[in-house]
Amino acid sequence: MFKYLKNQPFRIKFLVFVIVLYLIAMVLDFDYTLEAFVNTFVLFVKIIPILIFVFVLNFLVNQYLKIETIKKHIGEKNKFLQYFYAALFGIFISGAPYLLYPMLGDLKRKGVRDDFIAVMLFNRNVKIPFIPVMIYYFGLAYTVIISILIIAFSVLNGLLVSILVVEKNRN
Repeated sequence: MFKYLKNQPFRIKFLVFVIVLYLIAMVLDFDYTLEAFVNTFVLFVKIIPILIFVFVLNFLVNQYLKIETIKKHIGEKNKFLQYFYAALFGIFISGAPYLLYPMLGDLKRKGVRDDFIAVMLFNRNVKIPFIPVMIYYFGLAYTVIISILIIAFSVLNGLLVSILVVEKNRN
């Protein structure tokens, strides 16, 4: 069996490892392991609709959200709308930060100010795929409040960056 696993990708090895752990746990305490498995399955079934919604939303955002769209909306004359769109784009942009840096660098070269880039980066902390799990564990009120606080502090962060960058450019 180990010869067969040697050539398999990590995800297959991990799956086999988890199955073996469940089997060992079943031998040690069958009822407790069965209860844990059933609870995991019930949780998964409860969040499937939300996961499907998040998947579709992420697909649409990644399909239709382009740098030109971001530049157009962040270039609005109304400062409130600029920060609103920067926060919105930050929430909907997915991917690892180091993968986003080239896109954000391109936005900066095209004239997007540092404060809007800071707001976008800060709002990546509102993670849409984690919202169902946050609601399940912490409740809807906590999830909404923490998300609003992240968005509000992102704007404060952007304003602070704009002040510090202006100070840096003066020196």
